[in-house]
Amino acid sequence: MRVLTGKWKGEILWRLGQGTLRFGELRRSIPGITQHMLTTQLRDLEAHGLVKRTIYPEVPPRVEYELTPSARDLGVVFREIRAWSDKHAVSLNLTM
Repeated sequence: MRVLTGKWKGEILWRLGQGTLRFGELRRSIPGITQHMLTTQLRDLEAHGLVKRTIYPEVPPRVEYELTPSARDLGVVFREIRAWSDKHAVSLNLTM
């Protein structure tokens, strides 16, 4: 569970679950995250084998991030958490 804890890791994994993203695209898709925090969290997720980072030898370099197969296996878990939160949103005061 330690690999998944943190304010932004779940959000990053959720976004990458939608498909491969470049750093700027990922940052724009997560309101409130700083460049430094996104970099830190991506490095941690990559070190734990949940995110794959691909650097393309272009000028300027293009870097893309995607989920690894082991991270994709978490999709079932995230869908269940989403269903649970949808079901209990009112009682948990999660509605906006």
